[in-house]
Amino acid sequence: MPGHTGGVTRRLSRALACAVLAVALVGCSDDSDDPDSEESTSSSESGSDSGSPSPSDTLLVPDGVELTDEGADLDVGETATVAYEVRQGVVGVLDITVTRLEKTSFGDSFVGWDLSDETKTTKPYFVRATVANRGETDLGELRLQPLYVLDGTDTLIESTLFGSTFKPCNPDAFPAPFPPGATADLCMVYLVPDKGDLVSASFRPTEADIPITWSGELEKPKPPKDDKGKGKGKGKNKDKGTKG
Repeated sequence: MPGHTGGVTRRLSRALACAVLAVALVGCSDDSDDPDSEESTSSSESGSDSGSPSPSDTLLVPDGVELTDEGADLDVGETATVAYEVRQGVVGVLDITVTRLEKTSFGDSFVGWDLSDETKTTKPYFVRATVANRGETDLGELRLQPLYVLDGTDTLIESTLFGSTFKPCNPDAFPAPFPPGATADLCMVYLVPDKGDLVSASFRPTEADIPITWSGELEKPKPPKDDKGKGKGKGKNKDKGTKG
């Protein structure tokens, strides 16, 4: 990612650190896919320069698993091996490969949705990733909450939570079950404030962690799959233990 190397992390003003975008989407599509009220929370890219280990450095991982260095700057298509606390006392260990960064529009991907005026001030993007469970815990139905996008103002944007299946970009959560050794393809929706740009995807479990980022060309969205028996991840998970 331009301007980001190794253990150096850029700082933001307090104003950006406290910026929060509340997004409300009311479904009016023919199949009554009504998402709940959603928040896409922007948080700062400020990090810790104390030299002390980050939380990810202190987590136990299975023998033979080597974690990707914090601050790694990857290209789309490359894989990072990460560990983070998905909730208190439960550690997830994953291989994450960000496979596509997609730029879309409300007119192309949200046909039939009743959008609030505030939502219309954002710009929608999709991030697709292939994820493998390298740990020892079943992570079924959890969302990959520490995967953000970074916009042109160095602000982290959280993925948007849907209360039901959003067909153009689905699933956004691991299937159930998702045991050790399992692999899943995920797609997450991000609404960037002020019609901003998506600069990169960013994995950052806590503020003390130096993010791992993926950069690449923005592509047009893939057409939705008509897979009736798949896509169990519907974003209803209430995993409150994941930090961002």
